[in-house]
Amino acid sequence: MCIHGASSSAMVWAGAAAELAGLGRVILYDRRGATRSERPETYDASVPAHAVDAAALIEKLDAAPAVVIGRSYGGEIATALALERPDLVRALVLLDGVPPTLDAEAQAWTEELRTSIEEASAEGPEAVLEALFDRVAGTGALESFPEALRRMFVDNAPVIVAEVRPPYFAPTEAELARIDVPTLLVLPAEPLPGMTRATERMAAALPNARLVVVPGGHLVDPTEPAVLEFVADVLRDDLQHRTPTA
Repeated sequence: MCIHGASSSAMVWAGAAAELAGLGRVILYDRRGATRSERPETYDASVPAHAVDAAALIEKLDAAPAVVIGRSYGGEIATALALERPDLVRALVLLDGVPPTLDAEAQAWTEELRTSIEEASAEGPEAVLEALFDRVAGTGALESFPEALRRMFVDNAPVIVAEVRPPYFAPTEAELARIDVPTLLVLPAEPLPGMTRATERMAAALPNARLVVVPGGHLVDPTEPAVLEFVADVLRDDLQHRTPTA
């Protein structure tokens, strides 16, 4: 299962889906409020609420236990899912998607981002997207996306505003230690402020975690070789345990 980040949708996983499908069944979906999913005027956009949705989808599709890949905010949702419904999760891949609350600098940067987005919301959806992408992907990054993708991000601007608001997902290191499934933490070589320490702290807290650093910035490619290798290893291990020996 692939869980997208803020402002996004299943559309951004289209390129990766083909490669991931070579390893096994792939589930892509639009989180509540995003693109094809219902967006009521007032709705719960919290990480725990999104985790409940993910759990319901895994159960509905009879996909448990699933390898869950979360990017950015989607990584926080994947973590919440593993905490609340460990029976549904076989492994985790977190693409620059650990809780910023694990580091003071990362949390302060997140608060600054929230303030910037809240202020931009008065100017309209384009301003909201610029406030987000200028900080996570570099000034002018939004203009580099294809028109269909850019329009998708702009249409999902209300989701961004809702998801940056408190309360934040803030698991303790003791709580994270309950997640014992294989976990790959993917940190970009050009990280956001404080996220290196946050990721290292999460890696230290999880009993079965591995941390890798990949080229680039925040928008980590789901088809990074380290990701594909990790997923393949997990699925191979499952197959070996299911295959009877002579």
